[in-house]
Amino acid sequence: MNFELTQEQQMVRDLARDFAKREVAPHAECVDKTGEFPIETFKKMGKLGLLGIPFPERYGGSGGDTISYALAVEEIGRVCGSTGLSYAAAVSLGAAPIYYFGTEEQKQEHLVPLAAGQALGAFGLTEPNAGSDAGGTQTKARPDGDFYIINGEKCWITNAGYARTVTVTAVIGKDGNGRNIVSAIIVPTDADGLTIKSEYDKMGVRGSNTSQVILDNVRVPKTNLLGSPEKGFKQFLKTLDGGRISIAALAVGIAQGAFDASLAYAKERKQFGRTISSFQAIQFKLADMALEIELARNMVMKAAWLKDQARPFTKEAAFAKLFASEMAVRACNQAIQIHGGYGYMREYGVERMLRDAKLMEIGEGTSEIQRLVIARQVGISSTK
Repeated sequence: MNFELTQEQQMVRDLARDFAKREVAPHAECVDKTGEFPIETFKKMGKLGLLGIPFPERYGGSGGDTISYALAVEEIGRVCGSTGLSYAAAVSLGAAPIYYFGTEEQKQEHLVPLAAGQALGAFGLTEPNAGSDAGGTQTKARPDGDFYIINGEKCWITNAGYARTVTVTAVIGKDGNGRNIVSAIIVPTDADGLTIKSEYDKMGVRGSNTSQVILDNVRVPKTNLLGSPEKGFKQFLKTLDGGRISIAALAVGIAQGAFDASLAYAKERKQFGRTISSFQAIQFKLADMALEIELARNMVMKAAWLKDQARPFTKEAAFAKLFASEMAVRACNQAIQIHGGYGYMREYGVERMLRDAKLMEIGEGTSEIQRLVIARQVGISSTK
């Protein structure tokens, strides 16, 4: 097996790393403190082509692969979890479903501006009563001639407040067995009856826009239906599989940032006449952090590689997302411990990393859901 990155993948990683250091890191503390979405940063990301990495050039993208995209997510998340989350959501949730399931007309109209970095997209799945239970969607799309009339509510939708479109899941009818048919519909954010509120006061990733989306008799053309209505549920599950790779990559980035800060601090901080990096207790903490970060990164790369090879990756995406997210929380917690009292202060940034990392265990499917997915993938049935 060859674990070496290609020249193109290295170039993307280095581009993202340089951009993160120059344009993202200097604003990370302010973004967290104020909760303001860094829209100017995203405009610059768009001009560099970062928002279109995994999409073909004919759709405004950069023609890269999933590995390159995951590396970019890691580098952005390494310096700012908020920016990293919105970046991951813009690509994996806002643009990817349109690329994978959209018609040529939908791609030209909606994907091109997203991949070219001219606009942001969002994906509206979660509802007040349908979080982990995505099948419990209550938003409904009623046929009305050549249109759908959509009514419902979505919550905790990343980037919706700054998005050009929100792809929402909705019940469009019943199948032959009387079960709900849940499909996805592309909804322009300027549609009449669509209200977006960004009023959440969050624990972490505070600079990543999180919104409530209310649909009150929103009228959209039936041509905005994304993919096959009968396969709508499977389609957004595939979307979530891809999103889990990006969240895992983001978790690795946050953990790497915590490790970098801890290593630098341990080499400078002196106690009992020597740097704390010379103490075995600190060395063991740093060694464990480095070990788990590398393991998580390898899992992310494998899942991304499988996706690029058009091979099944549901299990591996769940592996990566589960391990990387829980690892990131452990790593950031240890980073605070290494910093001692200073780690509890905003000034050193590691407490922000811990707050940001916690969401990685919740978004794109909780840790409990990942374990359920893994159990099913390895042949464990809970229905026998």
